[in-house]
Amino acid sequence: MTDLFVMKQTDLSIIILNYNTKAITIEAIRSIEKNYLQEVSSGTYEVIVTDNASSDGSLEALKNFQRQTKITSFHVIDNGGNIGFSAGNNKGIPYAHGRYILFLNPDTIVYPKTLSRMVSFMDGHPKAGAATCKVEVSDGHLDEAAHRGFPTPWNGFTHFSKLEKLFPKSSIFAGYTQGWKDMTKIHEVDAIVGAFLFVRREAGEAIGWWDEDYFFYGEDLQFCYDLKQEGYQIYYVPDVSILHYGGVSSGIKKRSQAMTTADKERKRKIQKARFSAMRIFYKKNYEKKYPESINWLVGQGITILEKMF
Repeated sequence: MTDLFVMKQTDLSIIILNYNTKAITIEAIRSIEKNYLQEVSSGTYEVIVTDNASSDGSLEALKNFQRQTKITSFHVIDNGGNIGFSAGNNKGIPYAHGRYILFLNPDTIVYPKTLSRMVSFMDGHPKAGAATCKVEVSDGHLDEAAHRGFPTPWNGFTHFSKLEKLFPKSSIFAGYTQGWKDMTKIHEVDAIVGAFLFVRREAGEAIGWWDEDYFFYGEDLQFCYDLKQEGYQIYYVPDVSILHYGGVSSGIKKRSQAMTTADKERKRKIQKARFSAMRIFYKKNYEKKYPESINWLVGQGITILEKMF
């Protein structure tokens, strides 16, 4: 079942990148199977799991689960190494036949109606290149990364200096979280989170999918930035939701410390990748737009932040 084959195009291809998270990956797929199969026929979607050389027996566990599931189109792909988030997700694209591609984190639970609603939303908004639902963390709050402005030098400064928290509804000081927008209504945003990134196929093809210069972190911002550059819109759709535990694979989120599969060395590498992503994003998108003095300040700011972690 893991071989490429030709099939009729489906509505939705769901790509999940797994790295030492076999139990929660299977839990996420079960939530899709339980809820989505009740809403649509099995032939209208497919699940594709790519694995970044997990050492926890993920491939064997996923292939065993593959034989048990009611999902009729289910692929398990061995990426042959830990090639990072962007490259790992890109490995699933050749197997995807959907009009829409959902990039879904393994540490998620998909609630009823969410996937059906997102398909119908995208069908009704042809200029939407990507959208996300309300991505809730375990305490019921919104995952901040699901609703963002781009990290311009000013937005980055107000975010990390905490000015944003003092003025959370200000369009001047809360540019990164865009907190002045009505969170109960559908609206456009600059960027959404890679944990639930619902993409129109043509839009993904237009930008060449994920930028593999990013190993981990920052790639979802770049994805959205590239879509905007191509003239696509990006939407936040809060009338449906998922649960996102967050940080199970990386180990650097406080809320998922009890669930994480990451050791100390993994956490160290992820933190390094996080700040590397900041530098890559700025160099790609802003360095030529700002004077050298601003570029120097941004570089110094990232270095200071890096030393704090």
